[in-house]
Amino acid sequence: MSTTTENCVFCKIIAGEIPSYTVYEDDVVKAFLDISQVTPGHVLLVPKKHVQDIFEYDASYAGEVFSRVPQVARAIKAANSDIQGMNISINNGKIAYQSVFHSHIHLVPRYTDNDGFQMKWADNTDKYNQQQLNDIAQKIIEHIGE
Repeated sequence: MSTTTENCVFCKIIAGEIPSYTVYEDDVVKAFLDISQVTPGHVLLVPKKHVQDIFEYDASYAGEVFSRVPQVARAIKAANSDIQGMNISINNGKIAYQSVFHSHIHLVPRYTDNDGFQMKWADNTDKYNQQQLNDIAQKIIEHIGE
């Protein structure tokens, strides 16, 4: 795990150097409102250890961090009866829209189809045949134990 924290805004929030609207905190994570509020109640769940992205977690620490997600998600939903669902995402790397390079999980409550949050998934079903899908799967399987 990276220990680079000098100019990390989330490390500063965790250390209390920058204020936040904290909704949950324990010895492993701090969860606070995202200042952009994509939708009302948008929360970031942030590990207290500086981990840049999903690729730096070990299995044990990932389990500790991600096990907090359901509790925070339920609290967000319980706080507003208008919430119809929730997107939970983690962006890893600039290409995946990560803008703060301290791993964090977005919990974005959903109210309507036009509430300001959109995800568009391409349907590439017709672009891959069974052999191509098998080849992709085999390449991943070769590395799954690493």
